[in-house]
Amino acid sequence: MCFDRSFPPTFVTEVARSLEAGGAQQLWVIEDCFFTTGPSLAAAALTVTEQLTVGVGILPAVARTAPVTAMEIATLCGLAPGRVLPGVGHGVQEWMAQMGVRPVSPLTALEEVMVAVTRLLAGEQVTSRGHYVNLDAVRLDQPPADPPPVLAGVFGPKSLALAGRVAGGVVLAEPASPSYVRWALEQAGRRPGDPDFHVAVFGVVCVKKDRAEAYRTMAPWLGRQLDQPRTTLTTLPFFDDLAARYADKGLDGLATMPAEWWTELAPVGTLDDAAAHLQGLEDAGVRSIGMYPIPDVEVARTQLADVVELARG
Repeated sequence: MCFDRSFPPTFVTEVARSLEAGGAQQLWVIEDCFFTTGPSLAAAALTVTEQLTVGVGILPAVARTAPVTAMEIATLCGLAPGRVLPGVGHGVQEWMAQMGVRPVSPLTALEEVMVAVTRLLAGEQVTSRGHYVNLDAVRLDQPPADPPPVLAGVFGPKSLALAGRVAGGVVLAEPASPSYVRWALEQAGRRPGDPDFHVAVFGVVCVKKDRAEAYRTMAPWLGRQLDQPRTTLTTLPFFDDLAARYADKGLDGLATMPAEWWTELAPVGTLDDAAAHLQGLEDAGVRSIGMYPIPDVEVARTQLADVVELARG
């Protein structure tokens, strides 16, 4: 399950305990400016659980210095060895500009940060003279004994190619379909199932007994995605037909589009439909799946049972 950025921090421990008690494997906490911080939420979730893995999606590369990012990750690993999956990405550039840290070259900045953080977590002493990362004999006092893969939270071709070179995997934002996963791995120069490249994806979950009700519920969400489509959608084999349907029929067209399109896009529909989507992701090489509930605490509480049921399946 994903912990929506709008949720109050106190809710994270309840979610973490419920997921672990139900047998789910992971919780992904979200860091977006200017909501709540990923490492703080992750620490809270890790300290109230014993088996749950907590992913952090994502830490903006330039919001912290590379050593501080490495320290955050190492501290989480010290709290819960083997149960941390950290993601680092460009961050939304408008937010970076608001904070006065927007890089001239986001690609260069991300590569320098990813390399430095990975080396520091490996226990190396790092000296670096880059455009954005300048370090003088920096070494972590308590690097993790078994460093986690540092995942790149990216979506464009150039960034995915960078991830394939320097990251331990990727975090692919919603809606991450099997089609998009295959395309992303191709851009990264990686093959599905590569043991050295961890693929994590996000999706939005909506499970109903009547799949038509689920489609009606999620049509406005999909419409917002289509208003400004990214590669997460444009790589779909049926994207042109989907866009034309939306332009012609609006939200009604999305609510009544073929069921197999919804199954490709997200864990939306019946429980069996959602399970089929997750199986498709796993077949495409995905190892971690985070599902966003409806961004309302009371609704999310009811959806915890759906996430647990899907995890058990």
